[in-house]
Amino acid sequence: MPRSTLSVAIITLNEEANLARTLASVQFADELLVVDSGSTDRTTEIAKSFGAKVFTEPWKGFAKQKNSAIEKCVGTWILSLDADEELTVDLQNEITRMLEADATTSPQINGYWLRLRHVFLGRWMRYGGYYPDLKLRLFRRLTPSGASCFTDRPVHESVQIAGRVETLKNDFLHHGYPNLNIYLEHMNRYSSLGGQIVAAKGKVSRSWVAFCWNIVLVPILTFVWNFIFRLGFMDGREGLLLHLYHSAYISWKYAKAWQRGSHDVRA
Repeated sequence: MPRSTLSVAIITLNEEANLARTLASVQFADELLVVDSGSTDRTTEIAKSFGAKVFTEPWKGFAKQKNSAIEKCVGTWILSLDADEELTVDLQNEITRMLEADATTSPQINGYWLRLRHVFLGRWMRYGGYYPDLKLRLFRRLTPSGASCFTDRPVHESVQIAGRVETLKNDFLHHGYPNLNIYLEHMNRYSSLGGQIVAAKGKVSRSWVAFCWNIVLVPILTFVWNFIFRLGFMDGREGLLLHLYHSAYISWKYAKAWQRGSHDVRA
């Protein structure tokens, strides 16, 4: 049966522990494309073993790196994945059916939200606001208004799409945090980027009240809201650790924003 074509775009850096699992879940795609930013492990070797087109480019930031990968894709549709993500079999089949239907109808839908299932320390986080975490990752390469692309921001980049967007029913998985060391390293890096965004928006107040609110009270209230009222405790010990350290991440983010603002004032 004829179907529209699909390109899968992935950016990588030292992802030999994850990449094979990701690529194995998208073997039904017509094109696999990897933009690597200088891996020193077997990442590019693994990518090539799955038939992926591999490009090596200097790191430009999350959004610019992902946009570089998108620009190289030739499929009608693009699926943007991180190297630690995996499509369930049900989602693979659902996307295949979508591509078949798209080939026989005039373009009406330009993108799809996908339901992300976070796996933390080996456990699926079902509660606390973590599921379903909707991500706009599947989109038409060229919409009526032009190419789809990621917004340029230091972290938590998102896709800009003009036109109609729907939601698929099945899940994909995020295996980003198999142990606490990796999670805390990520949160340290992301809090630095998040603090950069907060500081750039000029939302850093030098008042003592605002400092205590952002550094202490907001993290505590976030923990209570997600762990208690949004039932995060239903995810057991793993849920407790996730929400506890996520609240710490919020404190770090605002502390780093304050630190940047403080340095700017002294300068």
